[in-house]
Amino acid sequence: MSEKEATASVDNRGHVYNRLWFIITLLTGTFSMSISQSSLSTAYPTLMRTFNIGAPQVQWMTTGFMLVMSVMIPVSPWLLNNVKFTTLFRWVTAMFAFGTLLCMTATNYPVLLIGRLIEALGVGIIFPSFQTVLLTITPEDHRGATMGTAGLIMGSALATGPIVSGIVLSFASWRGLFVLFFVLVTAVFILSFWTIKDVMPVNRSTMDWLSIIYSLGFIGVLYVLNQIGVKGANWWLTALLIISILALIGFCYRQLHRDQPLLELRVFHSRLFTTGVLLTGASYIALIVTTIVLPLYYQNVLGLSALFSGLSLVPAAVGLSLLNPLSGHLMDRVGPRNVVLTGMILIVLGFGYLTIFARHLNVFSLILASIVTEGGNAFVMMPAVTLGANSLPDKLISHGTAVTTTARQILGSAGVAAATIILTRVTDAHKAAQGLHQATLTGYQMTFLTFLIIGILGLALTFTLPRGKQAPTK
Repeated sequence: MSEKEATASVDNRGHVYNRLWFIITLLTGTFSMSISQSSLSTAYPTLMRTFNIGAPQVQWMTTGFMLVMSVMIPVSPWLLNNVKFTTLFRWVTAMFAFGTLLCMTATNYPVLLIGRLIEALGVGIIFPSFQTVLLTITPEDHRGATMGTAGLIMGSALATGPIVSGIVLSFASWRGLFVLFFVLVTAVFILSFWTIKDVMPVNRSTMDWLSIIYSLGFIGVLYVLNQIGVKGANWWLTALLIISILALIGFCYRQLHRDQPLLELRVFHSRLFTTGVLLTGASYIALIVTTIVLPLYYQNVLGLSALFSGLSLVPAAVGLSLLNPLSGHLMDRVGPRNVVLTGMILIVLGFGYLTIFARHLNVFSLILASIVTEGGNAFVMMPAVTLGANSLPDKLISHGTAVTTTARQILGSAGVAAATIILTRVTDAHKAAQGLHQATLTGYQMTFLTFLIIGILGLALTFTLPRGKQAPTK
């Protein structure tokens, strides 16, 4: 591909546009929304003092955000197919900016939370949509590199979020964070009038409101998963889980029996797509468990501060960011199998090390293990997403990315729930015989072992991938 071909493309109206600036604007907008997730948790203690609320209340800034996102993700394919992309992108950025403005000017916690939930509406649409758009406008033999760049941007948001938050909170109040988000997203909104073009085909259809109602089951399942292990959880969570599962069964049945489903679940007819979803899920579980369990080890076993435990994740996040473009270029050159195989081996090695030496870990070894594990994620997640997309017709890519993103949300929450249950119950079971410290170490060791087994299963699944470069299956 020549430099001219790489930068100049044609939109739906036959007008030439600069593809490079299109991608820069799209990824900058996504980065701006993503960094708001990774940086906000640092401000929670300040928000608790400002609004005189407890940890359970402030946690809704994260839990509520995730739940709203989970409803919007299945709707994103319909929006991409029914709304011009220029209009959709501007509405999403404007929605996020409005929610941020509410947060920035909030004088009480309910207004702050409402603003945060409005932000989630935009993020739930843009996260699967930006992947769909990038995959659609990129030739199949260059998708690995493009998605690797996308992984670099998302990983950078994860890595820089705590740092940016720490710097801003050192010189300004918590409102300064939202001022930063507002400036970034507003700049993207203005820039989009010159750089974002209509590149997605519009095929209008009727919104299936009953499917949207059924999709609320995703909220119920994710909420229950996030409440597992929380003190005070009671019987009504069981009832909510049963109702949510029944709603999801109704959702799936309806999607499989409609000519124009809200979310096309027939993408699972593709074996490669299904394999890609499972591999993406396995790598995401490894990532999310690493970023949640290791800080607990720093604090509960090594006795380090919450701030240090958060900053300890930055080296691994930087490595994840830098390795994403490399994994993308390698996938384009040699195909997905060897790239994903490398990643799963790294994940297995990371959890294997944590399992074997769980009782003797120090700061350096934990940082090293997290770098290895998250480095493995860089070689699995985006390549697996690209693998799945390449196995689908272009008209189903939006549904494929929405399915993958939803599965990733559910599997990630399930992974955290499993880690919480194993760590708590194993520790409690051995406390009397071993004492609290040794029982805690046993709990961590069994937790790491569980996810080592999941990593081994993912590694085995890798051997089902075709050798060499992926052949078109459309």
